[in-house]
Amino acid sequence: MTAPSVLATTQQGSPELLRSVFRQHAAGVAVITAVDAAGRPVGFTATSLNSVSADPPLLSFSVGTGSSSWPALSGSEHLGVHILGEHQRDLAQLFARSGADRFGPETAWRAGPHGVPLLDGVLAWLVCRVVARVPAAEHRVVIAEAVAGDPLGEGRGQGRPLLYHQGRFNALRD
Repeated sequence: MTAPSVLATTQQGSPELLRSVFRQHAAGVAVITAVDAAGRPVGFTATSLNSVSADPPLLSFSVGTGSSSWPALSGSEHLGVHILGEHQRDLAQLFARSGADRFGPETAWRAGPHGVPLLDGVLAWLVCRVVARVPAAEHRVVIAEAVAGDPLGEGRGQGRPLLYHQGRFNALRD
């Protein structure tokens, strides 16, 4: 039986309810990168990264179709997935900020396999081949297969992940 106090705070499904509930959910922080049709690097901060399957090695993330990165992602065959460390709050904020020069002089990166932009200093990275873009309201769920990567990143497995919780970037606490 459900306690009456719980029923008193129950809300109908809404965008506000979903956002409020997910503020309670800590998520890892990743940056997704790709190259647009003109060969320019693009990217954005994602907290929706999920493992889908180990065999084949599939992952997913969602992206808004109104995002400045969506036009490039909508046509890219390959993309980069970067797991950020707690020392990379500024990088996460840069890639989350609309209109920012994400690949300006302060961003250290290089071209990786399949020409995908790879960020320096991350905990781990993957280059993935896009296998599906599934419509979900004003978003797309991108499903991609890992084709290359480094599970240790430049820190060689040292460092702690950056988390997103309560609307801000946080460090992992023991």
